[in-house]
Amino acid sequence: MLKRVLLPALLVMGAVRLMPEVLKRTLAPPQREQPHTPADLGLPEEEVELVSTTGTRLKGWFLPVGGRSPVVIVLHGWGANASLMLPLAPHLHRAGFHALFLDARNHGRSEHDDFVSMPRFAEDLDVAIEWLRGRKDVSSIGVIGHSVGAGAAILAASRTDQINAVVSVSAFAHPGEAMAEGPPFSFLPGPMQRSLFRTMERTIGFRFDDIAPRERVALVEAPVMLVHGGADTTVTPRHFEELVRRAPDAETLFVEDATHASLDAFEPHIHRILGFLAEHLR
Repeated sequence: MLKRVLLPALLVMGAVRLMPEVLKRTLAPPQREQPHTPADLGLPEEEVELVSTTGTRLKGWFLPVGGRSPVVIVLHGWGANASLMLPLAPHLHRAGFHALFLDARNHGRSEHDDFVSMPRFAEDLDVAIEWLRGRKDVSSIGVIGHSVGAGAAILAASRTDQINAVVSVSAFAHPGEAMAEGPPFSFLPGPMQRSLFRTMERTIGFRFDDIAPRERVALVEAPVMLVHGGADTTVTPRHFEELVRRAPDAETLFVEDATHASLDAFEPHIHRILGFLAEHLR
């Protein structure tokens, strides 16, 4: 009888202890190809190496335009990398902005940490901002973030005055709700979802409610532009609508045929984004 009681209890205890490690492995971002460098696009580049808050080496490209000018940090989303964001580089360069294309830890050419999360994306962004503040050729700082990178940009901007403009592309309103809407979590019953999300919160050291863009965006003092695609099935437009309600003063750009990762669908509207950055960074 004692064995019948103890064995299930021990199995449950073991599963609870192992869950954080299992989640770290399960949620490790995919490693995607890095098809281009700025030099491939005929753009000047400086190799950048920074150090994250945990000692991880972060890689990036700084693209100078000459003279003292605003800089735009471009931060990719989950499983992407700086190379995949380079289609923005020629537009930023022609508009007269320095640009820093950063690989968050566990992505692209940056070193791997034990895990990565939206708050750690934001920490890496903080490190990049501190480095840029030390450059005499940088006059002001803007951020373009995509997906998790957009959430990180909102989080970082909500707790510093060193970011002068934020462009959020395809951000979710709440990380837990966004994950619950898609696989693999959408296949799980509610109680199991909630248990997994609580374990995630303990692992990353933050409650989702505290870091959710819908909670943080109202705390951002810098001008914000919210960009989203109407064909986004990964982070559905209802997240965009909720962010707009929470930040009624934000400038908005809604592109009907754009999916979650299709930067090319946003490209015909790049003049709107560049205009917003020029207005608030010059």
